[in-house]
Amino acid sequence: MPQNKRESLIFTVLMCFTMVLWMSLYNVTILHGGFSIDVLKEAWLGFPFAYVVAMCLDWFLVSKLAKGFAFRFLVKPESSMIRKAISVSVCMVVPMVLAMSLYGAIEACVHTGAWNTVPKIWLYNIPKNFVMALPFQLLIAGPLVRKVFRTAFPVGCILAE
Repeated sequence: MPQNKRESLIFTVLMCFTMVLWMSLYNVTILHGGFSIDVLKEAWLGFPFAYVVAMCLDWFLVSKLAKGFAFRFLVKPESSMIRKAISVSVCMVVPMVLAMSLYGAIEACVHTGAWNTVPKIWLYNIPKNFVMALPFQLLIAGPLVRKVFRTAFPVGCILAE
């Protein structure tokens, strides 16, 4: 886990990139009924703005709430690193799925103009995204990003502010 604000920012950039790219591919694949080059193209074109939204949500809102909840109710400072990582990851996925599912619903309505369907699309997207995001975060993205992060930035190489 990151040790200071600079490490936290780099880690967040990597984790958001991984999660937003994967979830974009997942949602566009479902929308089109299967994976294709067009799905890859559409997901990649929609990725930059979704990434900026996710980064802002994560950095300015969700991270603080998730860590606060995790360290108040689920883990203690002396808990094992893996328990802390899993607890914070789970606490991050829930609000990020809620927020980014709303983002997806709004984005869909921008294209269709059917603004009255935002609540319906949002509520439909939440469970669909949650069942993909949580296992992906815990089993693939979390371990992968932590490994890449610590390989590129060993403990102590990024100095605190």
